[in-house]
Amino acid sequence: MFEQELDKSKALKFVLLMGIVSLFADMTHEGARSITGPFLSSLGASAANVGIIAGLGEFVGYGVRLFSGKLSDKTGQYWLITIWGYIINLVAVPLLALADNWMAAAVLMVLERMGRAIRNPARDVMLSNVAKHIGRGWAFGMHEALDQVGAMTGPLLVAGIMYLRGDYRLSFAWLAFPMLLCLLTLAYARLTYPKPYVVFEQRDESSQKLSAKFWLYLAATSLVAVGYTDFPLVAYHFGVTSSVPAVGIPIFYSVSMGVAALSALIFGRYFDRNGLSVLAFATVLSAFFAPCVFGVNIYLAFAGMIFWGIGMGAHESIMRAAIAEMVPMDHRGFAYGLFNSIYGFAWFLGSAGMGYLYDLSVGMLIVFSVAVQLVSVPLFIIVGKMR
Repeated sequence: MFEQELDKSKALKFVLLMGIVSLFADMTHEGARSITGPFLSSLGASAANVGIIAGLGEFVGYGVRLFSGKLSDKTGQYWLITIWGYIINLVAVPLLALADNWMAAAVLMVLERMGRAIRNPARDVMLSNVAKHIGRGWAFGMHEALDQVGAMTGPLLVAGIMYLRGDYRLSFAWLAFPMLLCLLTLAYARLTYPKPYVVFEQRDESSQKLSAKFWLYLAATSLVAVGYTDFPLVAYHFGVTSSVPAVGIPIFYSVSMGVAALSALIFGRYFDRNGLSVLAFATVLSAFFAPCVFGVNIYLAFAGMIFWGIGMGAHESIMRAAIAEMVPMDHRGFAYGLFNSIYGFAWFLGSAGMGYLYDLSVGMLIVFSVAVQLVSVPLFIIVGKMR
């Protein structure tokens, strides 16, 4: 009994510490993402360019996870891979201050996504292992909530700089400070918990194929990815229509990240008690963000960003927790990598397609976004009933 309580205590501390790492990381890269759309526009990029760049960044980022996840399973070097991923992910952000054309900015944006991809499977394996002692939905929900606190405060920092100076480049430069805090916290976590993947769960050396449940779940989440508009395109719309003032764009993004933090906690706890039915509910609730954000009314845009945040919080927490329930530990890095690769490819197709649709007809974009997401709902219900 004492040992079980000790494990729970260690698990909680590890999840919270890694959540703080993610908080500072998200302050850095989400602060940047809150203005990359209008920043690219200021450098001469079109809506199609913005959609393709955002989608390509997600595709490359998620695609790399397949190899990163497989490498972490094969080598067991979860910490080493995680640390290098964080370094690449974060250093690219302040370098955006030096970009003098939209193509150079695009390269750095893709590099930032690539670093995030390198780190995530290995980090999520460690989290999923430790999280079994406190409930995986709750653990991933707490981690995602702290992550989203960073995603909320980063854009607020950028909004303050934009209000005082109106300077995109200065905003990117200031994000070097949370970058340094993240790397210092990560170093402390590595020294404090050198082998969380060994302490809490023994590796299962048996060879098991990924189940039919996993593949159907992957199909459902990919549909969500195809229909979920990336924020740079939303910010682009806010900028070109002036439906939201320039200084208000990062504030709107910050509000949506705060909503995402709260929804991650609520839906994570619900997942531990009721399973995947929560994803079906969250998808229905968030699917209607597009009609709100792609209008010209600032109040509807604000409501749309709340719906957008609900979806992001639920998806980013529960989607990871669900995989841990379907796949044993020593296949989990590969499963996370495979999941994220296909999910990222679907995100790329959706982002590029919706960037193209935006130039043709905003109405067509809205119908496409809502319809594709709603198609995933019955699949989530079926997966939730499978053993």
